[in-house]
Amino acid sequence: MHLKSEKTSCPHRPFASGLSFYKLFWIFLIGCILGVYIEIFWQFLKTYQIENRTALVWGPFNPVYGFGAVALTLVLHRFMDKRWYWIFLASAVVGGAFEYLCSVVQEYVFGTVSWEYSEVPFNINGRTHLSVSILWGVLGVWWIKWCYPRLSRLIERIPARVGVPATWVLVVFMVVNITVSALAVGRMTQRHHGVPATNPVSSFLDRQYSDDFMEKVYPNMFFADETRPQKVREH
Repeated sequence: MHLKSEKTSCPHRPFASGLSFYKLFWIFLIGCILGVYIEIFWQFLKTYQIENRTALVWGPFNPVYGFGAVALTLVLHRFMDKRWYWIFLASAVVGGAFEYLCSVVQEYVFGTVSWEYSEVPFNINGRTHLSVSILWGVLGVWWIKWCYPRLSRLIERIPARVGVPATWVLVVFMVVNITVSALAVGRMTQRHHGVPATNPVSSFLDRQYSDDFMEKVYPNMFFADETRPQKVREH
């Protein structure tokens, strides 16, 4: 089912027209990758250091940015022809709310925290703050006015005989990647609380995704029960 059809010069119906599942999945995947490298570059400008910003154990992916790209696309698609300040406002609200929600889910599901803004002015429960919302607003204008239209056209040029099977292979890969990453983080939290491995799955996770490995994947993550924001392990 398509939420809205987009004009295309292609004489044949593209495999990922409008806001179909195929289009949104590719937007998600591209957002996962693009967000990682944008944040790495941004951190380099601030600290002159290259720091990993992925959120999955396999590959340069961060689903937060992927789902964020999908959310911006779905919300801002109807604003494409509006003035930039309406797009900015909508994106700032959606982005700030999305970051807040992600922080809550991560803390209460996995017992970990990846960002904490309690000492930043105009923060909301330390989970998001005004500057981040402004950044989301700017990102939203760039995304829906410049980036998304070009990505949409590129995606629609993929032949259906290639796009459909490639999409489903990547869907399976990302589902497995997200599942394994969630299990690895959950097991890391159990180790933090002194819970021993009691089954083959937890033993496998301990061997393959040790604290040293997880620290490299999630250098800024700390446990929610710690009294101050610190990394998973300190040297």
